[in-house]
Order: sequence, then C-alpha cells, then structure tokens
Amino acid sequence: MNRRQVLAALGGLTLTGGAGYVAVTGLGGERDAVTVDTLDAPGSAAGSQRIPAPGRPTLVDLFATWCVPCEAQMRSLVPVYESFGDRVAFVSVTNERFGGGLDAEDIRQWWVDHDGRWTVGHDPESRLMSELGAGGLPFLALADASGEVVWTHRGVASESQLREALGAVV
Repeated sequence: MNRRQVLAALGGLTLTGGAGYVAVTGLGGERDAVTVDTLDAPGSAAGSQRIPAPGRPTLVDLFATWCVPCEAQMRSLVPVYESFGDRVAFVSVTNERFGGGLDAEDIRQWWVDHDGRWTVGHDPESRLMSELGAGGLPFLALADASGEVVWTHRGVASESQLREALGAVV
C-alpha cells in the first residue's frame, strides 16, 4: 500500500462522520481575504484567485485528492455548479504539498476524473483552511457578496443542502 492509499483509507475513516455547521465570521475584510494559486485545469486558469471573490457570492470547497468523501462532495457540487455557476464564484482548494509523488498534474487529473468545471486552487500553507477554521475535509464555506461567511459545512453536503445555502445568497 502506498502513502496516498494509506491517507485515503485514514481519510475515509475519520472524515466521513460529523457533518456540522459552524458559525464563522470574516473573510469579509481585505485583511481577511486569502489569495491562492490556481491551476490550469477544466474551468480553471493558472494564476491566482482572491477568496472570497470581490463583490460576488463565493462557495469554497476544501478538498484533497486522497480524501474519499471529497469525491462524494464533487458529485453534489457538479449539478449545483450547473445551476448557480453564473451567479456564484465556485472555488475548490487543496492544501496538499507537491513532492513525494504528487504534483500539479495529479491535481489536474483528479479534477478531470471528478468532472470539475470551476476554479481549482492550491494552498499548501493551509492559510484558507486556517482562516475558515476547517478541522477536516471536505469542508465548504459560503460567503455572500460582501465577503461575510454565512454558511459552513464539515463533511459531505448533499445537493439539496447546497442549493438551499446558495439560494439564500443569490
């Protein structure tokens, strides 16, 4: 068993339970905004992305390629993106560090394999995860157009939960 398989197994055991909602403030001010590097992948261009996106509701999905529940989260995110992607900025961000057999191409391939169609970012210092107070993956945060985080979810959110949260900000 290689390192990624071990991490996936551990992630599947520890990250699937305990979906919850957490009140989070912030990311609204310039000081609280986090900028992540973005990758060239379907729906995403190499460069950088400020989170939250200025003047636009922003859904942030924190994920990892070794995270089995993150795959399930993508199955909920894709149809929601199809409905809301023109009104809400979607950004998925991994904090995985490159090296030891993982590189940007691995992230791109995971993105293709899971039908990602929006911005995918890389934050190896985990600034965004820290700023949002995310204690595990997957983790979702929704900021309104002013940048205030109005909804968070730890664990896999259903399509209906995502639609309800997004419907409240658009």
